[in-house]
Amino acid sequence: MAESKLSAGIIGYGGAFHMGKAHAESLKKAGIDTVAVCDLDPARLEAAERELPGVRTYRDYRELLADPEVGLVINILPHNLHASVCVEASKAGKHVVTEKPMCITVEEADAMIGAARQAGKMLSVFHNRRWDDDYLTIRETVASGLIGDVFHVECFIGGFHGPRGWWRDDKAVSGGALYDWGAHFLDWILNLMPAPVANVTGFFHKRRWTEMTNEDQTQAILRFEDGAMADLQVSNLAAAGKPKWRILGTQGAIVVNWGQPLDVTVEHKGHMARIQLPLKQGSWQAYYDNVADHLLRGGELEVKPEQSRRTIAMIVAAEESSQSGQAVVPTYRCSRVRRRSAGHTSEL
Repeated sequence: MAESKLSAGIIGYGGAFHMGKAHAESLKKAGIDTVAVCDLDPARLEAAERELPGVRTYRDYRELLADPEVGLVINILPHNLHASVCVEASKAGKHVVTEKPMCITVEEADAMIGAARQAGKMLSVFHNRRWDDDYLTIRETVASGLIGDVFHVECFIGGFHGPRGWWRDDKAVSGGALYDWGAHFLDWILNLMPAPVANVTGFFHKRRWTEMTNEDQTQAILRFEDGAMADLQVSNLAAAGKPKWRILGTQGAIVVNWGQPLDVTVEHKGHMARIQLPLKQGSWQAYYDNVADHLLRGGELEVKPEQSRRTIAMIVAAEESSQSGQAVVPTYRCSRVRRRSAGHTSEL
């Protein structure tokens, strides 16, 4: 049921990318006021008080969860704290948005989804980049049939540089190199390719940057049940790069570099024609506009937690594959089979 009014509390106002301020501003535009902020750093709480006049501040997130005016909790903590705090927030009767990645393990994702369902509250992951200019344009172009049926996708982000030396480079906290940008790319891929994933093959390297524990390069190759494949590489050890996207279809191809129009090659009357398509105008504000529509007016939630669970399952399967040297069936597929046998349907 839709809420008549809703206010938010932010846990982890942290200075990285000014994420707390950015979330609060986007919430405000969507019609949701931020009334409480929690952070361990007094300087960050002072910043919140300057940037959000009248906000209540807490040092203990449990005190924020006990605040009766907070109906929606935004979790911007490091990755290894997403699951436990989100579960507590759901049990406290709050709707929850967590920064990506959703969590680190599939078991954590299951616990988060279960707690939200038990409480009858929303859980969503901040996959705002579904509304990136280039991704919106790619989806529209693929859906139009311009390049035919897509059977091969390559994605790349990286370069040749050492880690920054912060928590995002610490595997115990971040989950590993594939959890940051990889979560965005896998969310994109899984929402672009229609068939279920048959198996995942991973290649994880730790060869140079030994001062931090994240991998130097990660690669996840997804094989879909219809025979299509996707290859994602996230690297700090790539002295030669690749396009952000290279998509092959039965009638053409799409190549996308960062910040550039779509470079499309298509077959036309027996010849190959190359065209550039301008990017659609995206807006990250669309994420919180949808959350507000869902919670205040009963609209459909765009970023469902089951979808984000799939992303985590792919990352986990890629690492398991790298360790075993074998392709791994992601756990979401096993769950899907069990649910079918029980006579239920599922988006997983």
